[in-house]
Amino acid sequence: MDSSEGSVNSDGNELAEAVVQHEWQQFQRTDNEGGRAACQGNWPVFHQMRLSQFLTWPAPLLSSYAQDLDEADHIGCNLITEKYGRMMASTAPDEYRRSIEPYIPQLPDARIALQEQVIATQVGWALEFRTRYPKLGNGMRMLHTAEDTPDATSFETYLRGELGTYSSATFELYRRFIDELRSQGRNLTEETVRNTVLLGGFASLEEAEALQ
Repeated sequence: MDSSEGSVNSDGNELAEAVVQHEWQQFQRTDNEGGRAACQGNWPVFHQMRLSQFLTWPAPLLSSYAQDLDEADHIGCNLITEKYGRMMASTAPDEYRRSIEPYIPQLPDARIALQEQVIATQVGWALEFRTRYPKLGNGMRMLHTAEDTPDATSFETYLRGELGTYSSATFELYRRFIDELRSQGRNLTEETVRNTVLLGGFASLEEAEALQ
């Protein structure tokens, strides 16, 4: 998506919508300790938040992630369940080591190191966005893993969990996407939240910030 405001880029919308629908299907099959989570019944918010992210992605990256979701279905896995499980390495480490880590794919050290580089870039973008749009930023997740609690997951931890579910091909495309944005001086948090507010009916980030 370019930097103009006022409408959400329509390129790739159909594929992005299909990916959101597929994630939602897997989300409905995700078991939550203590019963079904309230967010599992909130399709409008799920749709807005996930579509806002996927509308920023180039088509090859979207297609690769769509294949990841298809492959997970084929082999009886659930990438959404895995994502939330990986987050528990920070939010519930004892349970993670006991009940989750033995049953999910283990990532090689080289992949983890590359993921951490991506995460550092994105946390920096999120911090920059919060400085420019403090009211909108106040409604976002806290930023750092050090701030995690059993009931609250930071942006950093959420991203680490999500990146860990990507296939090697998808992660490499994602890493190149982040590198390209960085080389162009763009901010993925800003572009994602812009999509969110446009989908929410605002004309621009500035209008949404002013009306918070």
